[in-house]
Amino acid sequence: MIKVRFHEVVVDCADPRSLAEFWVRFTGYVIRQTSDDWVSIGAADGSVIIGFQRVPERKSTKDRVHLDFAAKDYEATAREIEALGATRKWISDKPEDSFVVLADPEGNEFCIVRED
Repeated sequence: MIKVRFHEVVVDCADPRSLAEFWVRFTGYVIRQTSDDWVSIGAADGSVIIGFQRVPERKSTKDRVHLDFAAKDYEATAREIEALGATRKWISDKPEDSFVVLADPEGNEFCIVRED
């Protein structure tokens, strides 16, 4: 059996620095590593790392993978993130599965889910 350890999530983008700064503002993560084509952010304890990698092509279709973030008041949190530059894409109408789908300034989708 092959065994691996999860390392990080990487988001392709046009401007790694500005996109990482957007994500830092709502996650509370810190910038960990930077270069012209790469910025990574993570929790202070190093438990979560998100990398932002410069690519030449623009996003053209729906994301096949997205990140979920939990918040007690998920709707208020989503509104705060929208004020930072996110776009609301969709909100669940199922009380048992409450979440809001947002997109970052480059169109990468992520969810704010209700924390129970």
